[in-house]
Amino acid sequence: MPAVRRAAVDGLFYPAAPSALRQQVERCLGEAADDNHHRAGGPPKLLIAPHAGYAYSGAVAAAAYALLGRGRHAAVTRVVLLGPGHRVWVDGLAAPDCAEFETPLGRTAIDTEALAKIDGLPQVLRSDRAHAQEHSIEVQLPFLQSVLGAFSLVPLVVGDADPEAVARVLDRLWGGPETLIVISSDLSHYLPYAQAQAADRATVQRILDLDAGITPQQACGAAAINGALRAAQAHGLAPRLLDLCSSGDTAGDRSRVVGYAAFAFEQAS
Repeated sequence: MPAVRRAAVDGLFYPAAPSALRQQVERCLGEAADDNHHRAGGPPKLLIAPHAGYAYSGAVAAAAYALLGRGRHAAVTRVVLLGPGHRVWVDGLAAPDCAEFETPLGRTAIDTEALAKIDGLPQVLRSDRAHAQEHSIEVQLPFLQSVLGAFSLVPLVVGDADPEAVARVLDRLWGGPETLIVISSDLSHYLPYAQAQAADRATVQRILDLDAGITPQQACGAAAINGALRAAQAHGLAPRLLDLCSSGDTAGDRSRVVGYAAFAFEQAS
């Protein structure tokens, strides 16, 4: 087994040079922190953030991660990060066997004790191959490394898994304020701009309603989102939309766009 899962999409989805990457992440976080959306609400337990290239969705992802900046969520020492598989078919949820994940900003240790809690579940398997080229988890890490510094990671590639199966995994890993859950997902893919806007608004409303019936056409991370919505409801979390746009807003081409949204789930008052 490899000891370290090396970065696979540096230089493609985000800068490969550490200084350029750090500057881009800090710029996105700084702009997001000035937004009024981030001045209300308690510390999030769960976030949903997009995973496209930073030029396309970095500003939206930063809307979620800005909630963790400047010591506002200093208690977090573990991140449970779920993302859909784009390259390798997974029957269930795939955890890695490697010891660390690496980005240009450094290495983050895998939380082996947390993974041991879910190893006995039939929907969980071990596969470094499922993680080797997967970008949905990797692109979240520079943001997390920037806002949290040191933390341990529980990365799971989610394939064919129903909401209950995902929710059972999250329940085992839920923990307390030391544990943050992040779901990596984009929204609609390759629709014309106006059609995508309507589709994504409908998907956003379903998420805000905790409706765990999201389809893969509505969000590529539907399986992870649906499980997270079941878990959020069971644990009394309330979702809040932080940002919503598409690649038509950030990259200019509106003939075939991809939708992006960021959400925070906080304890309901």
